[in-house]
Amino acid sequence: MAAPLDMEPSALSLELLPTDPLLLILSFLDYGDLMSCCYLSRRLNQLSSHDPLWKRHCKKYWLISEEEKSQRNQTWKAIFISTYSDLGRYIHYYATLKKAWDDLEKYLGQRCPRMIGSLKESVREEDLDAVEAQIGCKLPDDYRCSFRIHNGQKLVVPGLMGSMALSNHYRSEDLLDIDTAAGGFQQRPGLKQCLPLTFCIHTGLSQYMALESVEGRNKYEIFYQCPDQMARNPSAIDMFITGTSYLEWFTSYVNKVVTGGYPIIRDQIFRYVHDKECVATTGDITVSVSTSFLPELSSVHPPHYFFTYRIRIEMSKDALPEKACQLDSRYWRITNAKGDVEEVQGPGVVGEFPIISPGRVYEYTSCTTFSTTSGYMEGYYTFHCLYYKDKFFNVTIPRFHMVCPTFKVSTARMVSGDAEPNHNEYAVDEDEDSTDTDEYEDRRRVLDIPAPSGRCPRHT
Repeated sequence: MAAPLDMEPSALSLELLPTDPLLLILSFLDYGDLMSCCYLSRRLNQLSSHDPLWKRHCKKYWLISEEEKSQRNQTWKAIFISTYSDLGRYIHYYATLKKAWDDLEKYLGQRCPRMIGSLKESVREEDLDAVEAQIGCKLPDDYRCSFRIHNGQKLVVPGLMGSMALSNHYRSEDLLDIDTAAGGFQQRPGLKQCLPLTFCIHTGLSQYMALESVEGRNKYEIFYQCPDQMARNPSAIDMFITGTSYLEWFTSYVNKVVTGGYPIIRDQIFRYVHDKECVATTGDITVSVSTSFLPELSSVHPPHYFFTYRIRIEMSKDALPEKACQLDSRYWRITNAKGDVEEVQGPGVVGEFPIISPGRVYEYTSCTTFSTTSGYMEGYYTFHCLYYKDKFFNVTIPRFHMVCPTFKVSTARMVSGDAEPNHNEYAVDEDEDSTDTDEYEDRRRVLDIPAPSGRCPRHT
């Protein structure tokens, strides 16, 4: 006999599903929903405790390996819960920051072991709470999370956050430990509620993080301070922006390091940026260029933007021996953001006349300044052949661009009427020629630490 037409089928309960498809469904849940299932019914409680379900979460959020699990002799669920009880507030940051630290340690361990030895162990949660009480400001969770992994480094050279060396200027930035950072917390006008993240013992330079949105800064913005030398108000401090959050600032820097974006020279990280297009080959000789902006030698008012560049000249190892040659002179064509052009010509480089032979590499550094926030340089070297001394030829130097980072003009200066109220990046262009300073170039082989000094000379 057929069933009545108005009879409805019984509702299908999730719990009536067989175990395997139900476990498959649970495997798509995040840790919070999976934990909630423990309280819905006895069966879901049993299934949500299925240990392989927690393996994915341990690896995703805490980067726990099979080897570490074996050493801890706990279930995946127990490991997740115990780790969450300690680091739960950082669950959205921990994996990213831990991977960055692990990648950095692995990379530097092979190239800069002395730097790895300067890293400090992690701090406790109560230590971070004590710092917040001391400075009267909350620390962002991504910053706190990083210090639960490593408490910065000792105040030593080389600094973890990069170095820069010119003939009479040296910078090496340490990543500050939490106590030293707290001791440098600022409440003075111009830097109110700013916490130093880095410090250079040679220049006194720091990168700061704004812990509150005051004095024209965004909360958690990271910057180099730049005192306005033309303002009547001493609290007028412009800012070269280096990051929008600690997570973005730290991980982007680490990525540059571990991918080879920054060269390692004499056990130090040098923050030169190489554009892959800044390469030119003339015959058997290749010239490539990388550049760096130096905030500690720059200012917004007056407009003075200081850049250094590193040039590599290499002859192909497959070149014939009779192609050996010597550099006689250089020619530069320097163009600022307004299109003003300056031409510079002079003998040699760094006061030397290097010989280039098959397979040989010659590198040197130099610097230039612009009155505009950007500019570019290009030119050529003139060489003569060693085997045919009356034969001269030019080698192209590729065009390379230099651009000042985003900056903000001090609100104190704007309010006091010292300048027009333009507080966006790339604000000021004034007439001042840019200058090539090859006379102060320095070869890679002499990149030792010079004594602390003032600004790099612009003229010889």
